[in-house]
Amino acid sequence: MSPDKNTQTMKPLTAANKLGIYLPATPAEFQSSPITRAQLEELRVNPPQWLTDLYANGPFPRDVVARKLGISNSGLARNGVNDALTTDEITALLADPPEWLVRERDNLVAVRKEAERVKEKEAARRAATNRPAKNLFGPK
Repeated sequence: MSPDKNTQTMKPLTAANKLGIYLPATPAEFQSSPITRAQLEELRVNPPQWLTDLYANGPFPRDVVARKLGISNSGLARNGVNDALTTDEITALLADPPEWLVRERDNLVAVRKEAERVKEKEAARRAATNRPAKNLFGPK
């Protein structure tokens, strides 16, 4: 099939997710038309000014906000942070963290430590048996 016939497109929301941007903050023409894979790649390689500004200043989608704050998406929801945040708002939260942010950051650290402990325990248990390891060809 030739490249100009039946090119694959994606919804603007999918493209925004792949770019890590907040869809309502994008220009109307981005929000209203399907995006091809070639257009998505072009946006990644040569971002227009609006995309550069979004990457620098936001507003950012939930997952990016959570990552920048060092907490989980669930931590944002538990504490009523439902709106997209800008770089300035995130910086202000990090400069003078409220009690909930400190608690959520500690919670995320504890969850990660527990996951690592369980992983190590499972690896030790498997090493002590003669059973072959699962997912030999899967993700590690």
